[in-house]
Amino acid sequence: MGAVALSPQARTEAIDAMANAEELDILVIGGGVVGTGSALDAATRGLTTGLLEARDFASGTSSRSSKLIHGGLRYLEMLDFRLVHEALQERGLLLQRLAPHLVKPVPFLYPLQHRWWERFYAGSGVALYDAMALSSGLGAGLPLHKHLTRGGAMRLVPSLKKSALVGALQYYDAQVDDARHTMELARTAASYGAHVANRVKVTGFLRQGERVTGVQAKDLESGREFEVRAKQVVNATGVWTDDTQAMVGERGQYHVRASKGIHLVVPKDRIQSSTGMILRTEKSVLFIIPWGRHWLIGTTDTDWNLDKAHPAATSNDIEYLLDHVNAVLTTPLTREDVEGVYAGLRPLLAGESESTSKLSREHVVAHAAPGLVVVAGGKYTTYRVMAKDAIDAAAAALDGRVPKSVTKNTPLVGADGYQAMWNQRHLIAQRSGLHVARIEHLLNRYGALIDEVLELVAKDPSLGEQLPGTQDYLKAEIVYGAQSEGARHLDDVLARRTRISIEAWDRGVGAAEAAARLMAPILGWDEQTIDREVSYYQRRVQSERDSQDQPDDESADKVRLEAPDIVSPA
Repeated sequence: MGAVALSPQARTEAIDAMANAEELDILVIGGGVVGTGSALDAATRGLTTGLLEARDFASGTSSRSSKLIHGGLRYLEMLDFRLVHEALQERGLLLQRLAPHLVKPVPFLYPLQHRWWERFYAGSGVALYDAMALSSGLGAGLPLHKHLTRGGAMRLVPSLKKSALVGALQYYDAQVDDARHTMELARTAASYGAHVANRVKVTGFLRQGERVTGVQAKDLESGREFEVRAKQVVNATGVWTDDTQAMVGERGQYHVRASKGIHLVVPKDRIQSSTGMILRTEKSVLFIIPWGRHWLIGTTDTDWNLDKAHPAATSNDIEYLLDHVNAVLTTPLTREDVEGVYAGLRPLLAGESESTSKLSREHVVAHAAPGLVVVAGGKYTTYRVMAKDAIDAAAAALDGRVPKSVTKNTPLVGADGYQAMWNQRHLIAQRSGLHVARIEHLLNRYGALIDEVLELVAKDPSLGEQLPGTQDYLKAEIVYGAQSEGARHLDDVLARRTRISIEAWDRGVGAAEAAARLMAPILGWDEQTIDREVSYYQRRVQSERDSQDQPDDESADKVRLEAPDIVSPA
């Protein structure tokens, strides 16, 4: 199976195919990790499949997570063994088989603050965590946990206050570039024949009596309106689930509640540590996660009832995280140390608890109406199981025997051959003329598809240069994002195909014009369009910065919405 490019032409062809098809087997609404996973699951069962996303792939929750692939130690404490075992199995699959180029092991230190009983209590939990991973048959490749003295812990994390711990545990989980992973799910689905299109909004549902038979849709780029008919429609719209259900007059028996979580990005040299950390808070846990040249610090957990597309971090949110991390650091972090801030929404299944931190991370799948399957809840790590369950439900209503899910054994594009190419990285560097550090960076973003990026450099050596205004990205990556990864706008490339918008001190403003000019020939932009794209991006960054100075959610939301989307689905 060769990787299909998510090119501008491919998008047009996908829209034409969906509009002209007599009837698809499956139409998925939502281009987050569950939606793209569902499209891949359906396509690899041999079902004719379509996927529509109103914004960009992963533009909601799936680009704004903690970027962890983990079992969830705190769910062990809640005695939710099934959820932890399921998540650890998925962690192993992603690390070893499905996306080894994107999912990487990451160590975490858990400081102990009480002698004897806490080491026994927490140590027993981490030991069970490791045992459950091994029992799944997919725990190999990650080191087992170990106990550390206070001195041993402080050698790993010199920035820790001596008073912050009496000892520590170290264990391993995994992390992922969530936005790239979601995009690659969409691209893998397209490579197996799914018709995939972003920037296409579902405006209504087609019905025959009580049965949902498809959707009305609008291409937000061209203004074209069309219909897509399908035997089964899958609603995988995350925090927008209730809004989508309202369009068909069905809310279902459950309610999806949005919980806001924010993360800070700080330079690697602000915290001296060779490991990530996990800290207890009064509400949940706080992670300090290594991320290239940076640390990710998060997260908060607060109810959110405002704009779902652009949740805003407040000054109080930022201070909350800084206060908690500074409680254990010898040199406190300040607002001036913060390079980037991002806020995302978790789609939680509402229960009786008023605290979002206690709502369920379980997922549900239901036939909300004949022809309409809804999947909601869950966590990023278990997206594949959610997608499988959703397509199982849809397949049960289709005529004929539908094969079982095969995504457990279906690597994403770029995964096959990655390990061999990693072993050859010095040879690839010699052949390409790029430094081996650049090759390692590309391999961990594109996997075996690195050859397609290097081919661009071979044709135009200037694309092997660093993108102005950035440290880690090449000009070729911007071109490739527009040419092969479905990027339609400047924000798609700076915020999701790369992570420049959260990693650069200026949030990517200095890279904006150069990136727009690289995208222009591929997307047919003239000078006026380039200026418009850059202007919109600058306004987005400024509105985010201004919102982060506001004291509360309502004020921050109002300020953030002063910068409109360049293509508004509203």
